[in-house]
Amino acid sequence: MANDFESQDAAMAARAVPAAIAALVAALASLPCAAAADEEPSAVPYRPSVSTPAALSAPGWLELEGGVLHEHAGAGGRRDSVPVTLKLAFTPDWGIRVGGDAWARQVEASGARASGFGDAGIVLKRRFAVDDDRAFGFEAGTTVPTSRHGVGTGSGKPDWSVNAIYSADFGAWHTDVNAAATRLGAFDPGSARTQLLGAVSLSRSIDDRWGVVGEVSGTHRRAAESTSQLLLAASYNVSKRLVLDAGAARSLRGGTPAWSAFTGFTWLAGRIF
Repeated sequence: MANDFESQDAAMAARAVPAAIAALVAALASLPCAAAADEEPSAVPYRPSVSTPAALSAPGWLELEGGVLHEHAGAGGRRDSVPVTLKLAFTPDWGIRVGGDAWARQVEASGARASGFGDAGIVLKRRFAVDDDRAFGFEAGTTVPTSRHGVGTGSGKPDWSVNAIYSADFGAWHTDVNAAATRLGAFDPGSARTQLLGAVSLSRSIDDRWGVVGEVSGTHRRAAESTSQLLLAASYNVSKRLVLDAGAARSLRGGTPAWSAFTGFTWLAGRIF
C-alpha cells in the first residue's frame, strides 16, 4: 500500500510541478513584449499573505497565481501542495477568482500518506473605493470538497464564507485588514459551526523591484482549537506583469510550533476582453 501511495505521489508531482514551472517559463518568455508596452497594466498579487486587498486585478485580463507550499505540523506531520488561483475582474469594482490545490501530499505523524487534488473554491468580489488611497472590499464564496484522497483543506462538505476588507496606503506603506466568517458544512458535535478569521498585513516597496510584507492572522471557533501565525515574505517585480514571492510563516500559539515555507508567482497572463 505504501508503494502505491508513493507511486501516486510521484505521478501527481510529475504532472503538477512541471505545469507550474511551465507557466512561469511562459511568463518569462513574454517579458520582452510586456516591457515594451508601458501602457499595459500591472499584476495585483493576492499571495502570499492570508489577507487579500480590496483592489482587483486589471479588468478584462486573466491573472494567474501559483506556487509551492510546504507545511510542517508540530506533531511531525507535514503537507506539500501546489496552490493555483485564476482571477478575472469584469470592471474595476467587480471580479471573480477560482482556486485550489492542483496537487497536495499529506503525511501524518503516524506515517500514513495521502495525495491528490485539493478542494476547489470560487469567490465573487466587490470593491468600494473611498479615494485614491483607501478602499473597502467584500467577498462571498464557497469551498467545494473536490478532494477524494483526504488532502482537502475544507470541512469535507461545502463551506460558505464572507470577508470584509479594508485597504489603505499611507506614505510608502500599505495595509490590508480582513475580517472573515466561514459557515462550515461539517463540524464536530458541540463545537460552533462558524469559524472566524482575522488578518492584518503591512507591506511596502523597497525600490522599483523589491517589496516586503509582514502579517499577523488567526482563526477562532468555539469549542475548537484557535490558531495564530506570523508571516514574513519578500517579493520581486520581474516586470509589470510578473511578480515572484517567497517567505515563511510560524504559529504563535503555545506548545510545539508549526511552520510553513512557500514560493510562487503572480502573472498577468493576457487580455480576454
